[in-house]
Amino acid sequence: MADMTDNPDLQPAAGLVPPITSIPNLGPASAAAFLRVGITSAEQLRALGADAAYSQLLQAGVAPHFIGYYVLVMGLQGRPWNDCQGDEKKALREKFDALKAAAHDKDQTEFERALDRLGVVERKPGTTAVLPTDRRAPSAK
Repeated sequence: MADMTDNPDLQPAAGLVPPITSIPNLGPASAAAFLRVGITSAEQLRALGADAAYSQLLQAGVAPHFIGYYVLVMGLQGRPWNDCQGDEKKALREKFDALKAAAHDKDQTEFERALDRLGVVERKPGTTAVLPTDRRAPSAK
């Protein structure tokens, strides 16, 4: 399989920043996910490295997926995604599991994690929610 960076059509024009999709194995869906966490270029992704970049995705609520992680690792090395096998794959699995464990607060429910991702502020102890009054006309009986 030829390296995508060998294709002159995929090279940025002089002065342009190479897109995330210029990294082997990473397509538009990966680029969109990284864009949501503020990673906008291949250079930025390479500078962060696979572990830090993938951690940002997990922190933003992207569902963890081992294949997605090792595809990223292989791509940053310029290797095809299916080149990862044996002991190397086992070692990557251990790193992935550690990243996944670090990204999830086991004391929070999925609903609480979703609220955190939305930026909902935790209510101070001792306060109550203020609900709007019911302004509908009383029903006729």
